[in-house]
Amino acid sequence: MSELDDLSAEVKASVKYRHVAPDFIRSIGAVELSRRNSYKEAVKATRNKLHQVGGAYLEKPPRYETLLTEMRAAVQAGGVAALRPICSQMMSSHASTHERLPVLEQLYTTVFGLLPRIHSVLDIACGFNPLALPWMPLATHAAYDAIDIYEDLTSFLQEFIVLCGCASHTRAGNVLNDPLTEHKVDLAILLKAIPCLEQVDKRAGTQLLDRINADHLLISFPVHSLGGRSKGMSATYETHFMELVRERPWTYERLEFATELVFLVTKSA
Repeated sequence: MSELDDLSAEVKASVKYRHVAPDFIRSIGAVELSRRNSYKEAVKATRNKLHQVGGAYLEKPPRYETLLTEMRAAVQAGGVAALRPICSQMMSSHASTHERLPVLEQLYTTVFGLLPRIHSVLDIACGFNPLALPWMPLATHAAYDAIDIYEDLTSFLQEFIVLCGCASHTRAGNVLNDPLTEHKVDLAILLKAIPCLEQVDKRAGTQLLDRINADHLLISFPVHSLGGRSKGMSATYETHFMELVRERPWTYERLEFATELVFLVTKSA
């Protein structure tokens, strides 16, 4: 076995990162092995990076099977709308979606009011965002695919999305090199994903935009740190977004909410 094989196995053996997609661990580990003076330092740096991009947002995973049982009962009793209380509670346990809850309905009402009827969605580095499906006015029997680094989360989301009446091919993977989708989708979602992925690869934002095959992009950035400080983040990320789209023939709407800076992009034909 190579050092990278050893590092990947060691990191994945830990309780905190056992559900992270192996390819994502390896991509970070390969970089850290090339940068660090020792194998031990590379393992520590890999774990730190995984914490920054994922572990910091969720203290511990929910009991997914128990939740699915509750969700099935809720849908049977009251339809998809009956999922909202359960989904709200789940989203409140994840730092990123917790911040979005106060503006959740306003955000999706505004965004979908500016879009044509959406029949297909790709949610990239999705986290708990697919749990907002009961608030999204998608077309009947829409397809909602999602990708994230956590295997247990994406297995749960696959069943949840189908329970909501959508087709889905949700999976765990490394969004930095995943083909994402072979077919064009109506809407691709990257909610607060670009800053996280750029901690792993500074080129992530540009490369993702080049690879996403979608008519519309819903891109957002945080306006506060996890600790609650703003530090001029809104202005900084707006400047960064402008740099990302500067030479692209796209139009966009800027939407600012109390907890999130949002850009709804339409690609020109």
